Amino acid sequence: MRKLFGGALQKRKVWQRELIAGVTAFFAISYIIIVNPLILADAGIPAELSVFATIFSSVIGCLIMAFVADAPIVLTPGMGINAFFTYTVCVTMGLHWHEAIAISLVSGLIFALVACTKWCLRLSQAVPASLKAAITAGIGLYLVEIGLVKAQLIQRGTSSIIELGSLTNPVTLLAIFGLLLSLALYLRGVMGSFFIAIIATSVVGYLFGIHDAVPLDLNLSHLARYPELLLQADFSQVLSIPFLLSVFSMSMIMIFETMGLLEGILPDQRKFKKTFEGSAFTTMLSSLLGTSPTVAAAESAAGIASGGRTGLMALTAAVLFSLSLFFIPLLSFVPQAAIAPVIIITGAMMMQQLQNVDFDDFSEWFPAFLVIVLIPWSNSISTGLAFGFAAYPLLKVMNGRAREVHVLGYMLGFLFLLNLVFQAGF
Repeated sequence: MRKLFGGALQKRKVWQRELIAGVTAFFAISYIIIVNPLILADAGIPAELSVFATIFSSVIGCLIMAFVADAPIVLTPGMGINAFFTYTVCVTMGLHWHEAIAISLVSGLIFALVACTKWCLRLSQAVPASLKAAITAGIGLYLVEIGLVKAQLIQRGTSSIIELGSLTNPVTLLAIFGLLLSLALYLRGVMGSFFIAIIATSVVGYLFGIHDAVPLDLNLSHLARYPELLLQADFSQVLSIPFLLSVFSMSMIMIFETMGLLEGILPDQRKFKKTFEGSAFTTMLSSLLGTSPTVAAAESAAGIASGGRTGLMALTAAVLFSLSLFFIPLLSFVPQAAIAPVIIITGAMMMQQLQNVDFDDFSEWFPAFLVIVLIPWSNSISTGLAFGFAAYPLLKVMNGRAREVHVLGYMLGFLFLLNLVFQAGF
């Protein structure tokens, strides 16, 4: 940021590139403003209040990325981790959302401890490159699945699990139009290609009456009640098995998802340490603000693909998140069919990490394969990680190459195996 404001102040193209990247990343992740409160509502958190927590935590996270890490990363309450928060911790394990907030806070503390100590480097060295690549690719495939569902290109099948949606569906046709336009602009190297495609697709959708019904009615007068969500962590069950199991799972998801994502999409890896630390502290703050943990949004890749290289991209996203408080109704004019193509392409970009997996070594490839397929197919990042990390040392032992596995690799594999065993009991 300092270099940008100093020597590059007059470089209009650089500024233009970063601003467009920030706008693109914001629009790619803007659905979280609506979707996150709706998911957390199933955990019992009032949607009309958690929308503020979602926005405030995103603003703070992006500001930290801008001024501390100087990284083109957008931090928001994460998809996947919010589902774990709601459907695993609260619905399946039966914990109250106040206890889930406490779990998020403890997990954030563990994340911060790892990020700010030598454990960050130790864990990074202990996790094989194939699993790191698999995490990014698996989350990418998860995004592709989300994008295809939003585009209504796939749906629950009648004679199969998944089947192709109707190609006469106006939403699907609009999404295909947006996908083709996004690809054409991106392949031609047009600056702001994704943002242009989102706006153009939204306009076409508006002209043809294709829009989404926004199920969340936000009234700024509810802001007066927002303090009801602040500092609501309940530690009364802190020594119970469900609480401890949830803390472990959530910590592992946040640490390894963030580590894998940043190593996969961060343009300048010299900024990894500060970005990783910033992500950890924002996670703790999000718990205090009353929402599920923030993560480095995979949709940041859309902004990076549009040219984002500095914290100015994150600062732009922070400003737009702030303005969204007053313009949430306008988000209804950006249909999911316009966002879906960017999510699909972003997921495809993340899946390029597959090139870093050794396909000639099955003991490397199969654990990575488990991570990649089980994240989207189980609709759970933690499940994919657990199977992959548990399988890796096991296959190395079977292959007579036990010494290739770091000691921490065995520990992580055992802990993830325990996680699966305990999870099966809930």
